[in-house]
Amino acid sequence: MTHKDLDVYKLSLDLVEDIYKLTKCFPASENFGLTSQLRRAAVSLPSNIAEGASRASTKDFIRFLNISAGSLAEI
Repeated sequence: MTHKDLDVYKLSLDLVEDIYKLTKCFPASENFGLTSQLRRAAVSLPSNIAEGASRASTKDFIRFLNISAGSLAEI
């Protein structure tokens, strides 16, 4: 089993897509502010899940899941 089989990973990819669709409607004046921040935080969710899953230990994986949770809270 890989990170691609995890429901949390699949849902995080859906969230990235939703955030990109939502922020597309934001004013142009937000391109370098709120839009950028939301998109970066969203992309970090599946990225950290994937990186954590590639680590050798469960402890490292959990650490990266906690980082993902922080990005989710940021959103």
